[in-house]
Amino acid sequence: MPLTDIAIRALVPGDKPIKKTDDKGLFLLLQPSGGKLWRFKYRFGGKEKKLGFGRYPEISLKEARRRRDEARQTLAMGIDPGEEKKQQALTAALNAANSFEAVGGEYLDKMGRDGREAVTINKSRWLLSLFSPSVATRPIAEITPAELLKSLQVIETKGHLETARRMRSLASRIFRYAVATSRATADPTALLRGALASPKVKHHAAIVDPVGVGKLLRAIDTFDGYPLTKLALQLTPHVFVRPGELRQAEWSEFDLNAAVWTIPAEKMKMRDPHLVPLSRQAIEILRRALVLGPRQKYVFSSLHTGARPMSENTINTSLRRLGYSGSEMTAHGFRAMASTLLNESLLWSQDAIERALSHDTSNSVRGTYHRGRHWDERVKMAQWWSDHLDELKRRWLE
Repeated sequence: MPLTDIAIRALVPGDKPIKKTDDKGLFLLLQPSGGKLWRFKYRFGGKEKKLGFGRYPEISLKEARRRRDEARQTLAMGIDPGEEKKQQALTAALNAANSFEAVGGEYLDKMGRDGREAVTINKSRWLLSLFSPSVATRPIAEITPAELLKSLQVIETKGHLETARRMRSLASRIFRYAVATSRATADPTALLRGALASPKVKHHAAIVDPVGVGKLLRAIDTFDGYPLTKLALQLTPHVFVRPGELRQAEWSEFDLNAAVWTIPAEKMKMRDPHLVPLSRQAIEILRRALVLGPRQKYVFSSLHTGARPMSENTINTSLRRLGYSGSEMTAHGFRAMASTLLNESLLWSQDAIERALSHDTSNSVRGTYHRGRHWDERVKMAQWWSDHLDELKRRWLE
């Protein structure tokens, strides 16, 4: 007699499993624990087999019968429904492991092994989370340019043009990693060039007029916050490295006797070691920092623990505290300040200035050549620049 929902709900478990037959091979197995499991009994290749359909009431009587009928149709085509279910589960697991999201996670792990900064990896992880589920869960090899564009346009239509651009760039790197690891055959983002609206280029706010620079330097000297933060503010204009390179600076990278700071490749944007000549003023500031944290790993450590570098927002927050808005001056702005005034001085070659700013060159051979050729000029330029900053600071008082 076929089962009914009323009869199923009324079942009482016993000491042993109880089998309640429905129809056409479908039955319900009542466990001693009270669990009610759907099973389908069938024969294939002369052998009796069983196929599970799930648990009641999550799988209703009607749904269990539908699955039984599908299994019977599969049997009629000469296919073992149990083996087909295993194959489907294996395919689903394989697709999940090779989804855009999963491969993207692998790529982010690789970024960590390659020594990329945690803040960079976290930003990439955030960008990865913005892709729509229809793309994130898809096998990476099956994603089309149209699907990817649709996901990016969701962000673009919200006005986040730069975010959409960065998502496309991240997706390209993930697809290239997938190709390299045999999970995909091409990078569909290559066909999306020009498909997204171009964001307007925003330059980092910077003070580049000599009078304004002198006023800023005087303001920095009056900073009354955390002492190491003040020293970081004072050192930044002298070395004009990227903010992340300054806050991640470790004492092991400095040779104060040789007056050089060697920033390792993994900390550099261009993934190439960068040497920074240190002026007398820069060394003096560093020696004061050494007194404040002689046993710390980082030159400019966090206020709360010496085991971590200062926050990426520390310099910008300190500038706001000094009265400079984000539209007036930023941590990155010290690089623009140095670039502008060094070029305007007409005393130094453009190549030496570009090397000092650790800007990319046309190729690695040329970059290596220029680093050697312009080192002596950069050493002289570093001292002239620090002296010039001191002069601007004095001139503002006059």
